[in-house]
Amino acid sequence: MNNIALGRYLPLNSLVNRMDPRAKIMIMLFLMIAIFIPAGIWGYVLIGLFILIALKLSKLSLSFALRSIKPMIFMMAFLLLINIFVIKTGTPWIQWGWFSVYSDAIYQTLYIVVRLMMMIIITTILTATTKPLDLTLGIEKLLHPFEKIGLPAHIIAMMISIALRFIPTLIEETQRIMNAQASRGVDLENGSMKEKVMAILALIVPLFVSAFDRADQLANAMEARGYDPQKPRTRYKVLKMTGIDYAGMLLSFLILVSCIYINVRGIS
Repeated sequence: MNNIALGRYLPLNSLVNRMDPRAKIMIMLFLMIAIFIPAGIWGYVLIGLFILIALKLSKLSLSFALRSIKPMIFMMAFLLLINIFVIKTGTPWIQWGWFSVYSDAIYQTLYIVVRLMMMIIITTILTATTKPLDLTLGIEKLLHPFEKIGLPAHIIAMMISIALRFIPTLIEETQRIMNAQASRGVDLENGSMKEKVMAILALIVPLFVSAFDRADQLANAMEARGYDPQKPRTRYKVLKMTGIDYAGMLLSFLILVSCIYINVRGIS
């Protein structure tokens, strides 16, 4: 469990841990939007500096944040392979018979990988510094104005919080099932295509059974405690913004505006 970063809360006494969850969610949204704006290298430099400062203030190590990217390495490698065979523009870097690798394929892959890494690290900082219940309350408070048009803010916030909470649990369960299947002689790496498909099924089926079992246990526990999402609720903890929260939101919003400006002016 210690090797799992994404979705795992760390009770550290840091400045970011003490921030209002609404402010951290808004900061994440501003940065996510900024990441998708094609602002060139300067835009990524601004966002990268903000992420490094956030890691420092939250007392999280860079290695902890990078561990959250580990499950995505296979997808990144697969993306690189697809781009190499699909994108045939730019300068040819490698030519070997019919096989060739062009510069645009590498640049496009790096462009997507950098954006994906930033998004994962930002999400990791949010979940590592915010308790699941505080995250639920923050999302609910931000969505509260939309209840006037019939949006079930509390239910949506609860679903998002539960999904984030069970990410490390499911990853740990997957690793446990893989170890159990390997001890029974199941080979997930070698063999024919049919054998690999059967090996994957041997992993997916018990994982789904375990996930549904955990969901059933959670539903029974909430029902036993009289939880009803439709009833009006009171809160013991009242959220309150501070100067640090407003400063963080302002800085992230300025980064978003800067990325938009760089994109409009075509600064490279």
